Amino acid sequence: MELSSDPAVAILEMSQTKSKDDEPFGSDGGDYESLPPHVSVATHMTAGAVAGILEHTVMYPVDSVKTRMQSLQPDPNAQYKGVYQALKRIMQTEGLLRPLRGLNITMMGAGPAHALYFACYERVKRSLSDVMHSGGNSNLANGLAGSVATVLHDAIMNPAEVVKQRMQMYNSPYRGLWDCLKTVTRTEGIGAFYRSYSTQLTMNIPFQAVHFITYELMQEQLNPHRHYYPGSHIVSGAAAGAISAAITTPLDVCKTLLNTQENVALNSVNISGHLSGMANAFRTVYRLGGLAAFFKGAQARVIYQMPSTAIAWSVYEFFKYFLTKQQLEQEARRV
Repeated sequence: MELSSDPAVAILEMSQTKSKDDEPFGSDGGDYESLPPHVSVATHMTAGAVAGILEHTVMYPVDSVKTRMQSLQPDPNAQYKGVYQALKRIMQTEGLLRPLRGLNITMMGAGPAHALYFACYERVKRSLSDVMHSGGNSNLANGLAGSVATVLHDAIMNPAEVVKQRMQMYNSPYRGLWDCLKTVTRTEGIGAFYRSYSTQLTMNIPFQAVHFITYELMQEQLNPHRHYYPGSHIVSGAAAGAISAAITTPLDVCKTLLNTQENVALNSVNISGHLSGMANAFRTVYRLGGLAAFFKGAQARVIYQMPSTAIAWSVYEFFKYFLTKQQLEQEARRV
């Protein structure tokens, strides 16, 4: 095959030239193309924003159930045996749209948070890989890049998480998003929106490190030539989400307690005022339910994270591929 002398056209032509041995995991010979090695920051941010919004939107009802199932002293009317039973009861007793309460603030935070998250991850991963592994894939670089990206992501998402989880709880006293924002600010101060930030980072840094390392390892096995192939991105994303979610569930329980300041639970152990600090959260969770309490909502968390991360990675990789291809085609037409 004769390649064009124009670089943009050459890249597009070369991406379609592959042997049978280069076909990705599960491929039936379909015309999938190589993922571009270098993508603009704007493309990473756009793809990341779309992926983040879809990730949180599609699985949001399960996230609502997870928050309630992590309650340490739940109301008798909010005790659930499983995810399906919980969703069914919530919709029957509280309204069809009740599992979506708090979705608006989540979408407002997810777009910019994931835009920075993926752009930072890709840039740091590439820089570290160049140093550590001569441009090749490095698990250490992937883990470190995911950790750095998490600091930026959580700085934006932590306030949204606080509002979201308070609105998700059973008998939430807030009429809506703005009422929750105003009430929390007036009664607890701006610091309330970052009360769980250290715990969030303590949870999310290992979560994202495991997440990215698992995803990249799965891609090495299922899609070693890094073609754009949806099946490999979905399987790798689901596996990464499940493993990282299971490992970090105890930290998520502590984060939920700090975010919701569950009054009944805190009063039962004679804690007045507001609970703060990761160490205090760990002690309180243990006093309220022992070791088992640290794994409350684990099933719902894994059920939520598996499809969520599968959606996020498949959507992200698609938009990264699609936007870059469009950009290259436009450059080729201008020449």
